[in-house]
Amino acid sequence: MDRAASGLPNDLPGGLPPGFDPGSQAQLDRPTAIAAIVAGDEHMERSEPELALPLYARATWIPDRDVSAAGFYGLGNALYRLDRDSEARDAWERSTSMGDTPIAYRAWRQVAAARVREGNLPGAIEAYRQCERRAPREDRTEIASRLGWLNKETGNAGAANRYFARSRGTTLPPFMTYLIIAVTVVTSLAAMSGAVTPQGYLIGSSLEAQLSLLPLNVAHGEYYRLLSVVLVHDPTSILHLLFNMYALWFAGQVVERMYGSWQMLAAYVVCGIAGGAASFAFGLSWNSYGVGASGAIFGLFGMILVATRLHHPILDAQSRWIAGQIGILIVLNLFLGFSGIFNVDNFAHVGGLLAGCWLGFVFPPGKVQTLASGWQRSRNVASPAQTLVLHVAGVVALLAVIGGVVAYGTASWQSNPIYQQYWSGTGSAAVHQIAVVASTAVRLVDA
Repeated sequence: MDRAASGLPNDLPGGLPPGFDPGSQAQLDRPTAIAAIVAGDEHMERSEPELALPLYARATWIPDRDVSAAGFYGLGNALYRLDRDSEARDAWERSTSMGDTPIAYRAWRQVAAARVREGNLPGAIEAYRQCERRAPREDRTEIASRLGWLNKETGNAGAANRYFARSRGTTLPPFMTYLIIAVTVVTSLAAMSGAVTPQGYLIGSSLEAQLSLLPLNVAHGEYYRLLSVVLVHDPTSILHLLFNMYALWFAGQVVERMYGSWQMLAAYVVCGIAGGAASFAFGLSWNSYGVGASGAIFGLFGMILVATRLHHPILDAQSRWIAGQIGILIVLNLFLGFSGIFNVDNFAHVGGLLAGCWLGFVFPPGKVQTLASGWQRSRNVASPAQTLVLHVAGVVALLAVIGGVVAYGTASWQSNPIYQQYWSGTGSAAVHQIAVVASTAVRLVDA
């Protein structure tokens, strides 16, 4: 343990004075007590608790309560390593009895864990409540989760639910999911009503034509359509919009609870682009176009499917039920799509689904505890720097794949004679107009 972790100042010289006697009963001055604690920490790092024990003991009961509390904390750790559990708990409790010292939070955590091991669950609850008062921001979710489990074990279901909700970050509604639904509904209805652009559905004149996934236009550089397609839906049927928004509400709230609002938005955008890219490169013909948010929604399905099975987040009952239905929904929708019963762009669905599965694999849920992290810390977890590198590498890999798919689609479309006639201006005006109308009106594809 370093001095900062022990609550000790960093500006004092280290090293014990010559002739220091660990077995002496004489009271130490403050600098020597700090040096004894630092020396004890060094022995603990070398797995020598029997040598650390007398050093920590010499640092206790000095007038400076911060240093004395750190001494008792170290003493408890050494005793625990020597399998003297009850003595260790007594030492940690001595440390906590000295008030709000820099080491108080760590000492209370050790007291709480010791009481759990002893089966004293009410005492553990009280200790974790003391931890909660002092916990740094990054530990508050974990402490709330532990309090939830302890209250559940003691039969206090109401308190358990409150602490679990706090640990999951579900005390607030999933506002980003609601916001995406609101923006999509308003945009889709505006496109359907023709209130924004009354000239009809010719390219360049209607809101639908401006936002839909038109392959000839995307190949000509209008790549924004890979994402804007999620904002418009089948103008001939309100059911298309209603079904997609229900699916978005169904999955979006779970992803938002697991990852947070802004992370959910980022995932929705990336999966929407992935679905649009797959549709553009593999799913659309020259006389078809895409509308709908299904690619992005399938991405959310994929995130839930992988994250819940790989990272095992602790969810509330409603979210667990939704997560349990996701696999069935994915299989059913893909079956209906590939069966040809509905006019569905399966490539958009598969593209979004694969992107979401990858994101769920690379990113563990950050707003909820998992079964592993909710109760104890792993000794083999990656450092923050390693985690950041892995996350960045995962995102870069996904974006590279999406970019490759878009590049392939662009090259394929630009070599198509229809594309060359459409954008070069060659051929008769009639041929040009046929390409325009066909690319926007012949076949509607649900993206």
